Amino acid sequence: MNILNFFIIIPLLTVGGILLTKDLKQSRLVSAIGMGAQLILAFVLVYLYLSERSAGNTEPMLFMFDVVWFPSLNIHYAIGVDGISVAMIALTGLVVFAGIFASWKMEYLPREFFISLIILATGVFGFFISIDLFTMFLFYELAVIPMYILIGIWGSGPKEYSAMKLTLMLMAGSALLLVGLLGIYFFSAPDGNPLTFNIMEISKVVIPIEIQRFLFPFTFIGFGILGALFPFHTWSPDGHASAPTAVSMLHAGVLMKLGGYGAFRVAIFLMPEAAHEQAWIFLILTSISVVYGAFSAIVQKDLKYINAYSSVSHCGLVLFAVLMMNQTAMNGAIIQMISHGLMTALFFALIGMIYGRTHTRMINEMGGLMKVIPFLGVVYVIAGLASLGLPGFSGFVAEMTIFVGAFQHVDVFHRVITIIAASSIVITAVYILRVVGILLLGPIKNDHFLHLDDAKWYERISTITLVLAITAIGTAPWWLSNMINYSLAPIVERLSAIQITGLF
Repeated sequence: MNILNFFIIIPLLTVGGILLTKDLKQSRLVSAIGMGAQLILAFVLVYLYLSERSAGNTEPMLFMFDVVWFPSLNIHYAIGVDGISVAMIALTGLVVFAGIFASWKMEYLPREFFISLIILATGVFGFFISIDLFTMFLFYELAVIPMYILIGIWGSGPKEYSAMKLTLMLMAGSALLLVGLLGIYFFSAPDGNPLTFNIMEISKVVIPIEIQRFLFPFTFIGFGILGALFPFHTWSPDGHASAPTAVSMLHAGVLMKLGGYGAFRVAIFLMPEAAHEQAWIFLILTSISVVYGAFSAIVQKDLKYINAYSSVSHCGLVLFAVLMMNQTAMNGAIIQMISHGLMTALFFALIGMIYGRTHTRMINEMGGLMKVIPFLGVVYVIAGLASLGLPGFSGFVAEMTIFVGAFQHVDVFHRVITIIAASSIVITAVYILRVVGILLLGPIKNDHFLHLDDAKWYERISTITLVLAITAIGTAPWWLSNMINYSLAPIVERLSAIQITGLF
């Protein structure tokens, strides 16, 4: 049995086990065991991948498994991983595991909640291991659809509106994406060979430039909507604000990364000529996302909306770096996806824990919380410092790599657009320090807050898991960077061979 299949089998077995449970204690225990096993499996995969590379295995994809699924259309259940997808799988395992413990007290329909959450995670794992476009799209939809249920049933505030808005926007992105993927499929064999959805086989084919110009916007925007590409980002803040804690963690920490990963793996890798030609358009849009998201976070009063607009900014950096199409910037994009996934999951976990105690998310109603919940306060400061890019945390590694790579372009357009995007660092520091000062320091504004309890054991497991991962990447990033770079090398070589430079 191929190890990658277990990333689908274990969640399905966990769902089956939850169906047999009778109450909250049993359902959360089964969920924790299943997702704990999934996290261990992710670490084993990282070890096995690094061992294979150390042993001299130079195959672009490892642990491949291929079974014909629908012969008449040459659709395969084809899976495999490189260093990039291994890193994303490890991120998903960490966030899902932490999300289970962040939902430890979910008392309303707990079985249904954990089942929906794990089905969403199954779609994410399946997406990252797929190398067949049809299979990838199938898992993409499996990851997106449960969001409607999770927000609509267990959310708060205008949850019906938020769930509907999120679903309709992402379904619109799926429609665009489907056009792009089918177009790639029908031009995947220009010499009369059988059509294929296999990414590795399509990468050996040169799709006509006229077709690429038409299909690239469909594919990039289709994925970009999930990655909060401006101006298609408006679903994200509302979805974050209304979602329950664990769903916000998975939504921002993992689900949005499908957009950046797909834009890189499919749109740019399979249509490099069109990517070079049209990159300037999307660089402008992504730089707007970066700066607009940061400025929007400054004026928010709700903790969830602050973190939601911060996610728009940080995910914009991912797409921005991918479009630079050199090895350093693209390496930074992958690290940024992992770093932001960990940081924003930690933020949303903390916000849920603070809200559960104070019953408010409005920062002007809080103050002095460091005195009564010091553990959560210290972890919130750590998350904030990581988000603003303090050295020693993952955020610094990611942003520094992105901007160093972006400045490797010597033309005026790329330099100016990079300076604009880099200004978000200062803006981020403003809203992070502002929130920390209002939320944690100063006098306690509400007497009720004097009697708050600090973090429970299950909350400590959730937060410490994410803090350790953020610190590990920030203090020892070379293993992750090397793993990503090895997989980026052939992709960047393919992009470098393209002579078209676009308008700029």
